[in-house]
Order: sequence, then structure tokens, then C-alpha cells
Amino acid sequence: MSSLTQVEELNILTRAKYPLLYIVSWEERRIEDILRQVAANRRKQLYLWTLTNGIVHVDAPHTAIDPGTRNPLNALDAISQSQEAAIFVLKDFHTLLTPQAGPEHIVTVRKLRDVINQLKESRKTVVILAPVVEYPPELEKDITVLDYSLPTLDELAQSLERVIRSAREISGMRLDLSQQDREAILNAARGLTCTEAENVFAKSLVMHHALDVDVIISEKEQLIRRARALEYFQSVEDFSNVGGMKLLKNWLRKRSRAFSEKARRFGLPEPKGLLLLGVQGAGKSLLAKAVASQWHLPLLRLDLGRVFSELVGSSESNIRGALRLAESVAPCVLWIDEIEKGLGGVASSHQSDAGTTARIFASILTWMQEKQSPVFVIATANDVSKLPPEMLRKGRFDEIFFVDLPQVQERREIFAIHLAGRGRDPLEFDLNKLAMNTEGFSGAEIEQVVIAGLYDAFEEDRELTTDDLLHSIKATVPLSQTMEKEITRLRQWGRSHARPASETEMFPGGINGRAGIRQIELG
Repeated sequence: MSSLTQVEELNILTRAKYPLLYIVSWEERRIEDILRQVAANRRKQLYLWTLTNGIVHVDAPHTAIDPGTRNPLNALDAISQSQEAAIFVLKDFHTLLTPQAGPEHIVTVRKLRDVINQLKESRKTVVILAPVVEYPPELEKDITVLDYSLPTLDELAQSLERVIRSAREISGMRLDLSQQDREAILNAARGLTCTEAENVFAKSLVMHHALDVDVIISEKEQLIRRARALEYFQSVEDFSNVGGMKLLKNWLRKRSRAFSEKARRFGLPEPKGLLLLGVQGAGKSLLAKAVASQWHLPLLRLDLGRVFSELVGSSESNIRGALRLAESVAPCVLWIDEIEKGLGGVASSHQSDAGTTARIFASILTWMQEKQSPVFVIATANDVSKLPPEMLRKGRFDEIFFVDLPQVQERREIFAIHLAGRGRDPLEFDLNKLAMNTEGFSGAEIEQVVIAGLYDAFEEDRELTTDDLLHSIKATVPLSQTMEKEITRLRQWGRSHARPASETEMFPGGINGRAGIRQIELG
């Protein structure tokens, strides 16, 4: 909703003589600016009330119309007796309406209800402005709640202009932002309040003398820490850290700019997400991290284990809160790792946990189908047999990819990545021989081969060699042998029911063939 739409909504509500509005927002200044426009449009005065100042006019915030109005009951009396057409904003008044305020809260609630009945026949409107929603059941039928907790892109753009103008006037710093850069910065700031956005814009200018999208995204970590079921990942991997999966990487690269306004104008929808099925250790989770880094989006991990709670109804509340928070920091990547383990008991849920798992699953499915916010969901699964069929239906995800065991070329890439990542020059190793001897190895198992070889070389106080790695390979029994039947069945299913993440092996002999093999060119 744009700022203009918020003004229009409040205009309609005040014209219709809604007596009591409850606006949810942390940002009092932003809401006051919106209400100024409403008051001007409706030719009304705008008054503010706080427990410290009493009732003051918005243009004279330090001069109370009556010091006695610091008392809430006196303030309500003053509102009731006022003959002006006005909007009265009561800040943090919610704290006086709950039992925690003491026995007098009963009188305050009753007095507010009396005033509401009078306001219906006047040109006065009362607005409670608070960061959270708290009101007694007695007011439920009289109150209208408006959630303006987060600013619109237009309001964030105004905050960005204020910071740029301030930097130019105070330090002479001139920032020439292209339309694409400006859009990326504003998208990165979504989910922050205007105050938080201005702070992180200024922080980025101090650190880098520029507006850095990654600095802005990292600020969202503070928001995620408040959620029990969500975890913020500071991802540093990109596609260069992921071996193989060429088809999947190309699919993702085509969608890297799909969250932009240019894509909307072109008629493209925002991508929904991916379901990655495949063998354990094949790199599905690594790819999820790389997508967020490649797209410069925050990466959130939904921990389904933390969603479930012993308290009745808390699990459903936890998942709704986690999904709502993910939407508030969008655009972002939401990673659900090994989703089949979290939702594997859906079929028997009504017997095992009174239907809690089934309700959680239904909440996730409905949200994935209906969500409007740019949250790109990447779910990974190792055992497709445990996934409910509803999860695989078209419309939940944009595409389902199968991540198979790496082929010869991909195994060479993976060896090169892990050797380079540990300070070795891959060209000093016989990558062809290593790749040919690791048929059936997953990417995770290849990484462990490199680590085991490093331990052997370190113990003997010498440099790592190809022979060390070959020795580690011989000592390793890959999962494709340990669980041969299960993995064969999974691979057969993936090849016929999902898109392949990798290209078909280009070598004449397949993954066992040795013809046409040449040393990969690196550097």
C-alpha cells in the first residue's frame, strides 16, 4: 500500500465517522505526517496526547492546552468537551487499557467507551498510536485496527533522499545513483522502518563512502533474531563455490533480476521458488546459500523443529509469525532444509499430534500458493517418498529440480574448488585421475576426501599430494554404496519426475568412460 492509499483510507474512515482507530506503527513521526495530510484534507485540527505532555497541538508540541490533561481521564474529558473538528492521537494509550495498568484500567476503558458513543455524532476522531496491538475485549466492536508498521517504498525513497541530501550538505559527498542502483537499495531496505533505513544508509556511507546493498541487507539480521523459528544466514558463497549443476545455475541466473520493477513492467511475475530433490551431500543446501549471495538478498532458514511447541495453538502461531516476518524483510530467500523431515508425519498427524503437523503443513502450502511478497522459497529434500503429494503440485514451486551425484566433469570442478579453498593450486594435482576414481561420490564426500588427505600430509609435515587424496578415496565407502538400493530408487524417480540440475555426461564412456578425458583448464 502506498502512502497516498493510506491517506485515502484514513480520509474515508474519518468521513464515515469511525470514532476509534488503532494504528500499529513504531514510527510516530511518519504516522504524524500521514495524519497531517488527512487533517488538512478534512479541514480538521490535529492534536497529540502523551502521558508526559498531555494534549498538545501538532504545531505546538511543547505547549499543553491544559497541563491537567496528562491524566488520561482528564484527557478523555477534554476530547469529549471539545467543539472543534479534530483528530486526537493518543500515543501508547494501549498501556492504560490492560490489567497490567492496575485496577484503574477498568475506569479508563469505561470512560473511553463513553467518549466513543459521543464521537459518533461529532466531527472528532480518536486515534490510538502504538507499536503493538493490545486492547480489551470491551472495545473489540468499536475499534478499527490499521497496520502501518512498515513504510512503503515511496516513504523509504524519501528517507533515502534525506540521507543523500544530508551527506551532500554536511560533508560534500555527492552520490549519483542510477535508477537500477536506487531500486536495489530500496528493495534491500524493505522490512526496515524509515528510522532504521536512514541509520543503515548513513552507516554504509560512513563505512564505504557509498550505499552498499550488502551492508543494508546485514541490518535485517536484527529483525530475524527476534523470531524463534527463523535464522539469518550471512552467506558468502556464490555460484563459483558450487561445482556442477550448470542447468540449474542457468535457470537461476535468468531470474536474478526478476524482483525488479523493470521485470514487473515487462510482465514477468516474481519467482516463487524451487524444490531441490536429490542425494544427500550433493550440494542442495550449498546452492541455497549461493543463490542468496548471488542475488544480494538476505537468506533466512526456517527451522521447522523450532516451530513446534508444547502449548496448544503455539505451533500454528509460530509458523504464521515466521512467515509474516519473512514477508516483512522481502525480497529475500527463505530456505527450508530437509523439508520432508519437518513435515513427514502429515498423513498420521491426526493420530500422533492432534493434527498440529497437518495444520502447519496446510499453513505453509496456503502461504506458498497465495503469497504476494517477493519471498523466494528454496526447499530441499533427500527422501521424496516422505513428501506429501500436495507439495509436488505445480503452483507451489516454479520448478522441481533433481540434484544427482556429480559426473566426471563436475567432480573435477568440486575437487578444484575444495583444493583452492584450502590454499592449494588445483593445477598441481591430477584432477582427471581423482575424478575418475570417485565415481558415486557426492560433493560432501569429495570435500571429506580433501580434508582427510590434508590430515595425512599434516601429520607427516609435508605438502598435500595427489597420492594422499587417492589414499583417502580408497578408504572411503560412499553413501551410494552403503545405501545403494535407496539411492538408485531415488535417482530413477528424479530422472523421470523432475528437471535435471546438470547436463548429461558429454564423455563417450559415461561416468565410467575414460575416453576423451583431458585435464581441466583452470586459472
